[in-house]
Amino acid sequence: MFEDFRSKTQQEDGMIFPSNIYRKVVLQPAYDEAKKNFLTIMLQINIAHLKMLEEQGLVTKEEATQIGIALKKLDLNYYRIQDYSPQYEDLFFRIENKLIELAGDVAGNLHIGRSRNDMGIAIYRITLRQKLLQLMRELLTLRGDLVAAAEEHVDTIMIGYTHTQQAQPTTFAHYLKAVIDQIDRDFERMQHVYKTVNRSSMGAAALTTTGFNISRERMRDLLAFDDIIENAWDAVAGADYIAEAASTVQLAALNLGRTSQDFLLWATQEFNAFVLASPYVQISSIMPQKRNPVSIEHTRSLLSSVVGDASTVLQMVHNTPFGDIVDTEDDMQPYLWRAIDRLIGIYKLFGSLVVTMDVNKKKLLNRAENSFANVTELADTLVRSEGISFRQAHSIVSKCIKVLLAHGEESLASLTWGLANTQSKLVTGKTLMISEEDFYNALKPEFFVGIRTLLGGPAPVTMQASLDRAKENALGFSDWIKQKESTIQSAEKQLASFLEEWNQ
Repeated sequence: MFEDFRSKTQQEDGMIFPSNIYRKVVLQPAYDEAKKNFLTIMLQINIAHLKMLEEQGLVTKEEATQIGIALKKLDLNYYRIQDYSPQYEDLFFRIENKLIELAGDVAGNLHIGRSRNDMGIAIYRITLRQKLLQLMRELLTLRGDLVAAAEEHVDTIMIGYTHTQQAQPTTFAHYLKAVIDQIDRDFERMQHVYKTVNRSSMGAAALTTTGFNISRERMRDLLAFDDIIENAWDAVAGADYIAEAASTVQLAALNLGRTSQDFLLWATQEFNAFVLASPYVQISSIMPQKRNPVSIEHTRSLLSSVVGDASTVLQMVHNTPFGDIVDTEDDMQPYLWRAIDRLIGIYKLFGSLVVTMDVNKKKLLNRAENSFANVTELADTLVRSEGISFRQAHSIVSKCIKVLLAHGEESLASLTWGLANTQSKLVTGKTLMISEEDFYNALKPEFFVGIRTLLGGPAPVTMQASLDRAKENALGFSDWIKQKESTIQSAEKQLASFLEEWNQ
């Protein structure tokens, strides 16, 4: 029973084995993550490194062929189902040992000019770039769903809120376009993260590069990296690439979380802004009338978990030495992978519920009509019709609202030309020149929205033009992803061709 409290390692028959507790808490989980995420990448790096060594004359063609045949014989599916073995420190050494078994001692030359340090960082970066591209593609899908929903609601009038209070009439499309623009910035931040992540550490070796005449540039190209991390110390020590990714993922989750909170509020009977499709609600076990918007609730809570996992990454980087250290490696990486994977799922869910929900257009319009949200436009109209300052117009309208509230009225339906004329005389000493027809027209939310044709405004014509530009921008975003994926796929095909050449 005391074995688990022994030192980190035990020595048996001349070999050093990790203690059971170290194996259970650290090594086994790390091995499981490695075999799930790294096997294909490790093979690709081995192929690329072997080809580079052959081209540089550091191994002969015959040696490269011998090692290449051994690489071909590796059964990755075998490693996917094998548990951690204390005979090997990690997956890297297990595979290296197998290659030596298959090819003989010559396979040991595959490690010329490299270390687990630079190779490990390259593996992490390749894994992360794959997940980033998946995330960005799903973000574009969500963006497309929001654009489609916005196009359906360019004339769906609703009240916009500031400080949680009724502010001005706008449209549901106007709100959704604001979310879309925020998503664009999320995407652009992810593009920048991709640029930071997709840089090669290969050739840095342990810390100081190597005395062998390897080609870092060739490794960059063979593995589809965009750049090289020049300084070898930085290559194995720098963790800001994952911190930047965590920060960007965290911010993307925070951004969508604010929208999910709005949606959860608007799904209440009191707001009744929309009705979720049946597949996205759950019933109560005791209350027959309930249609619980749990899909939105799950969206909000899972987004919080994304924020938490991303925050864990940042906390684990905090105050670590600036060097190769496990804090920024096997223990930390899975938190970011989990955050990204979860965010991908949330993007799928949120896009689906948006395009299937039924928006209560009539209810939203009636709420706007039976409120004071439109009075800003009345003040603006009086400035234009009466030739008075905005502060005077604001005072006239404000006094009208106070009179209505004093009489228990809570909407513009009771605001008359006569009341406004009385208040105009008190403020300016003049009778209103605006016609009653124009006066009452200025009180309509449709007029409020329709007149706001400035760039960024909610007028249907302006909003449709904005959405058209959004669809055009989507093509550029999509092409960017396709180009990155194409570069990676081409590199992978080239590596596969090298393996086949050695095995002819």
